Amino acid sequence: MKWRKFVLENGLHLSWVVALVATLGSLYFSEVKEYLPCKLCWYQRILMYPQVLLLAIAAVRKQTGIYAYVLPMTLLGACVSTYHYLMEKTDWIPSTSFSCGMVPCDIEYINWLGFITIPFLALCGFVLISIIHLLLWRYSRR
Repeated sequence: MKWRKFVLENGLHLSWVVALVATLGSLYFSEVKEYLPCKLCWYQRILMYPQVLLLAIAAVRKQTGIYAYVLPMTLLGACVSTYHYLMEKTDWIPSTSFSCGMVPCDIEYINWLGFITIPFLALCGFVLISIIHLLLWRYSRR
């Protein structure tokens, strides 16, 4: 019962914080560190950036029904991030299979601990927001 109450009271705020940190991190890498984003990075940004505004408005208005709008974006973003990460880290998806434009999609600007790259960070953000909103969906239906 306590878990349900916590998620219903704080889930929107937590997911907003995750989206905000992901957005600010993305802007830090591109504007401060001057890493040029590839085409797949732009797709991930397109799916993450609007969530900051959507989740802020939903948190202020306490609208837990926002999951209907957030989940499609986060699940699609998680798919793009997974594809991008697999392109970087494995040979399963050759980098020539997707036209990435001027910046190659398999370039690793960061590689912390041997597995944490920018697409991995985006994937973590999308998955966290998805989990929070799946819980909001489950608990708000009761």
